[in-house]
Amino acid sequence: MTTTAHPAAEPVPPVGPSADPADDLRDSGTGPTVLLGRFVPALEGMRALAALGVMLTHVAFQTGASGHPIFGRVWERFDMAVAVFFALSGFLLWRPHAAAAWGLGKAPQAGRYLLHRAARILPAYWVVVCAVLILLPSAAHTAGLRVWVSNLALLQVFVPYTLTDGLTQMWSLSVEVAFYLLLPVLALALMWLRGKRARLRVPAVLGFAMVLLTWNLLPVPTPEGIHADNWVPAYLPWFAVGMLLAELGDRPAPRLRRVAGDLRLMWPLALAAFLLSTTDLAGLRGLTHGQPWQYALKMVLGMVIGFGLLAPLVLRPEVRHRWLESPVAATLGRWSFGIFIWHLAVLSIVFPVFGIIPFCGHFVLVYLLTLAFTLPLAAASFALIEEPIRQWTRRRFG
Repeated sequence: MTTTAHPAAEPVPPVGPSADPADDLRDSGTGPTVLLGRFVPALEGMRALAALGVMLTHVAFQTGASGHPIFGRVWERFDMAVAVFFALSGFLLWRPHAAAAWGLGKAPQAGRYLLHRAARILPAYWVVVCAVLILLPSAAHTAGLRVWVSNLALLQVFVPYTLTDGLTQMWSLSVEVAFYLLLPVLALALMWLRGKRARLRVPAVLGFAMVLLTWNLLPVPTPEGIHADNWVPAYLPWFAVGMLLAELGDRPAPRLRRVAGDLRLMWPLALAAFLLSTTDLAGLRGLTHGQPWQYALKMVLGMVIGFGLLAPLVLRPEVRHRWLESPVAATLGRWSFGIFIWHLAVLSIVFPVFGIIPFCGHFVLVYLLTLAFTLPLAAASFALIEEPIRQWTRRRFG
């Protein structure tokens, strides 16, 4: 999972969440007709942890902590939080389609669904892009028309050298939006698996994920500065994990849900996969481009992590998770998109303001400072941009 930063920017490891902090069935455009749309409060807490993990891996890289001989690979591999975010999106956005296949509701119309997605993501994102490209010196001095257009249109993963300082994490949002556009096509492809044939949807989704694991093994030609392993086909297995959970949630198989939803089994499995990902099996250190088989194995480990962490929450919703459902976790979960889109800009400013030299230590201090200044921005983004526009869209278009 490698991207190339703008030549004038300090390189930042390419990680970031899926930018879906407040998804539920209503936000994804399904309306009240879906009977399945129970809210799972623990998902907000899990989203908050993933957002903080993404920030941790960026701070570790910028302070040089990722170079530690023992813990460096651990901090670096907190980029696997992206697998959790992508799986969350797959689950929440595929859930109405899974419910409709079993006759439990009506799937959203593609136009309405895409409108809600655009309203949820783009306004706050555009504010950050404009703020960074105008106010952040290291980005503003090199921001030509190509950088502006590519970032505003979320085409950074297709246009060479347009991931600029303060915005390099947005590669994952580009992947996320590509998944949004692809999801109605996937739903159409599985429309024939309904009613009695709905039981075939689980093997169909799983088979789809297995086939896409070969993407990184294909010799896809790309221009210099662009890597096909940053395109949505490479990450569809992580989204497919969430789609699989959505299908299992509606499947009349309580034994299967009971086993897959066992926290005592699944969370240790996710931890084991995470520890394996800290080895060369999932890629080399830093920004060194790994071998195709390493990327494929990293996708497999990410699938295990995403499934293992989320399955107990969505398949056994009757089990309570005190911290994940706490007010603090819920609040951080609602702010997680703001944390994602603002934290690298804040991190770029923390170093000069506090006189800290990049890549020269102070990992914990820089993390706390970045968090302290990011949270107010995330809160303002949610209260002044994200939530008002989301509510207006729902009132205006239903």
